[in-house]
Amino acid sequence: MTNVSQLVKKVKQNRAKLAKLENKQTKNEQYDLIIIGAGVSGLAGAMYAGRMNMKTMIIGDVPVGGVITLTDTVENYPGFKKLTGMELAEKIKEHALEYQITLEEDRVVKVEKLSNGFTVSTDTKKVFHAKTVIFATGTKHRELGIPGEKEFANRGVHTCALCDGAIYKGKVVAVIGGSDSAAKEALLLTQWAKKVFIIYRGEKIRAEPINRKRIEQKIKEGKIEIITATNLKEIKGEKMVKSVILNKPYKGKNEFVIDGIFVEIGAIPLSDLAKSLGVQTNEKEEIIIDKNAKTNIPGVFAAGDVCDTRFKQAIIVVAEAVLAVYSAYLYLNENEVVPRHS
Repeated sequence: MTNVSQLVKKVKQNRAKLAKLENKQTKNEQYDLIIIGAGVSGLAGAMYAGRMNMKTMIIGDVPVGGVITLTDTVENYPGFKKLTGMELAEKIKEHALEYQITLEEDRVVKVEKLSNGFTVSTDTKKVFHAKTVIFATGTKHRELGIPGEKEFANRGVHTCALCDGAIYKGKVVAVIGGSDSAAKEALLLTQWAKKVFIIYRGEKIRAEPINRKRIEQKIKEGKIEIITATNLKEIKGEKMVKSVILNKPYKGKNEFVIDGIFVEIGAIPLSDLAKSLGVQTNEKEEIIIDKNAKTNIPGVFAAGDVCDTRFKQAIIVVAEAVLAVYSAYLYLNENEVVPRHS
């Protein structure tokens, strides 16, 4: 028994030494550029960095591709008349991996400034060194913040029609919000649901003209109905959502019977990592960048939905990432921190 105990102890010690050695090696490895975020913006940036022979790592949570992978139909990306968000993300990822970049599927928990660059620490205790950093961290769905929302998450309250819409075949659902994204969610849900309500706090939904026409057609068919100038106060149910309480009566009643709710009321920028480094943000918590995708900190750049760019579209964030990479490339050369070339 003593020999077995000693052997187990020795194995544990060896594992600890190996982990320490691996972490030390990781710390010593230096990248010209680390891109934080593996959505289409980050992937496009990595592709361009690869083309410029910059030693590049992209770090992002799974699924790689970001929120666009949850989009059923993309019709406004040049070169493709129509494809799914997943298909677009896969095409950009495939293009990026044609080059010698490193894709790390992990969550970044800390970024620190050094005299000669930055350290990037991950959830799995890995630490990488970079001469420059691009934040392409994107956004997360904004919540309603009302009673019942958290309690019925995935039990009648959802944020993705493509993911969960099929559950509601032949049922009545509601999309909360009035943006173009909300309109597209409602249109997609008509493939399964018997009736889709759009409940919006404003006076008129803000869909793009083509989607507005599609909504109007579905209204004529009796598949969609819009309730404006109305907010949700509470979500009620038992095992699943049964109804919602409105702040004003609909057809004489404040309680509205519904089978499922899809929340599409905007997004919150994931800028906490950047802010902890000292990167400036605006009143919406978006990272402030100039026309060259630079932040207020030398060597730190940003791209995508996390930035204060007004128009949030895939084509915009992809171009912004390319610009950020080019700015990082110029920064390295202007500061005589010459990128490694293959």
